[in-house]
Amino acid sequence: MNSLSLDFESITPSIPFILGGIAVTLQFTALSAVIGFIFGVLLSFCKISSFKPLYWFGMAYTSVFRGTPLLVTLSLIYFATPQLTGYDISGFQAGIITFSLNSAAYISEVIRAGILAVDRGQTEAAQSLGVRYQPMMLDIILPQAIKNILPALVNESIALLKDSTLVSTIGAQDLLRRAQIVGAEKYVYFEPLLIVTVIYYAMVMILTVTSTFLEQRLRKSS
Repeated sequence: MNSLSLDFESITPSIPFILGGIAVTLQFTALSAVIGFIFGVLLSFCKISSFKPLYWFGMAYTSVFRGTPLLVTLSLIYFATPQLTGYDISGFQAGIITFSLNSAAYISEVIRAGILAVDRGQTEAAQSLGVRYQPMMLDIILPQAIKNILPALVNESIALLKDSTLVSTIGAQDLLRRAQIVGAEKYVYFEPLLIVTVIYYAMVMILTVTSTFLEQRLRKSS
């Protein structure tokens, strides 16, 4: 049996190349999270709307994206877009579109639950004061809902960060893809993949600590 031998020295010159994937991964995650959140808010409004076409659109949208494997959706957007539109979409662009649309479906459910959890008296009080629906939702109800669902939103961001490794399957040079490239060049895979594992763990821990800090601040301000 061969003894365990690690060869970090051979991949040392490639470490800066691997670390360059951090910016790509964070940019991808941040853009997808922001776009997904905005679209998720709009979807959540559709789901609580009394206007049935909007309600059914929101429910159908969520059903499709929650019932479809993420990798299938990613592949569909990446490979089908050039065929259907003639536009040669990049792996990064396909990833942003896919993860934004997918994240919106999950975030909309979280936000909808948060909105419904807000005391009904808040809505009644706003209506009695003549506050219109849109400013009432944006200025009164939604901020309280966000405060209540912050941990769930952070968990969704963490899941998005980890799932972002799927973009490596379509050539986007994120952390995982760069580790795979270095592994293929140096004929060692464990070391670069171990480095990427540590980096992802560190980023998730930073998000977790940030979430805990925000929760504590929100509790003190409430």
